Amino acid sequence: MAEIARLLDLTPDLNRKATRLTADAKQKISLGRGLVRSDVAAVLFDEPLTVIDPELKWQLRSKLKALHRDLDLTMIYVTHDQTEALTFADTVVVMHDGRVVQSGTPAELFEKPAHTFVGYFIGSPGMNIVPAEVRGREARIGGHVIALNRSYEKLPSGARIEVGVRPEFVDVERPAPGLLSANIERIDDLGRIRFAHVRVGDAKLAARVPPGFSTNSNSAALRFDPAHVHVYADSRLVEGAA
Repeated sequence: MAEIARLLDLTPDLNRKATRLTADAKQKISLGRGLVRSDVAAVLFDEPLTVIDPELKWQLRSKLKALHRDLDLTMIYVTHDQTEALTFADTVVVMHDGRVVQSGTPAELFEKPAHTFVGYFIGSPGMNIVPAEVRGREARIGGHVIALNRSYEKLPSGARIEVGVRPEFVDVERPAPGLLSANIERIDDLGRIRFAHVRVGDAKLAARVPPGFSTNSNSAALRFDPAHVHVYADSRLVEGAA
C-alpha cells in the first residue's frame, strides 16, 4: 500500500479523513483501491477523470501513464474523451452502437478510419464525411471531380457511398477552375493552425487555412490531397485497388 501511495502522491494524506481531501485526492484514492491488491492482473477504469477540472486532469493522466509503466499492469480505460484515449492507449478500441468498429494505434485510427464514426470521433475537428458519386479513380461532389489515389470499380450495389477526408488534408484556396467551390462561414484560429468551416451545397466541411491566405469575400475553393481521401460504403471503409 505504501508503494501505491507513493506513486500516487498520497503519502501525506494516508491519515486524513476522506471528507477533508480535495477532489483529485479522492479520485486518486479510488484509483489506488484497485491497485493495492496483489492478485490484480488487470484494472478497469470507467470514466475516472470525468469530475476533475482540466488542469488536474492533465496531472492525473501523467500519473496514470507512469503507473502503467511502473506496475506493468494491463489497464482497460473506458472514456468518451478522445484526448484521454489517445494519450493513454497503446491500442484504442472504438465502439459504436454496441459494436467494435475499429481497434488499432492512435495513428492508425487517425490516418485510416475503418468506419465513418471513427473518422468523426477521432480528431478535432473530425473527418469530413460527404456523399459522393465514385467511379474508378474519381469522386464527384456537387458537380466537381476529386481525384482518388485508388480505383473503385466494384462498389456494393445500393450502398450509401461517401468520401471522407480529414480537414488537415483539405486546403482552402482562392476560387479557381477545376477546384470545388465553397462558401466560408467562419475561420477558427487555433494558434498553430487555422481551420475554415465552409459550406458546399448542403454539406458542411472543415479545411486547413494555409499561412498567408486571405480573402475579401466568402467565396473560396477546396483542394484535396488524393492520398488521404477515403471511400466508404454504408459507413465502412472500401479499400479500392492500387
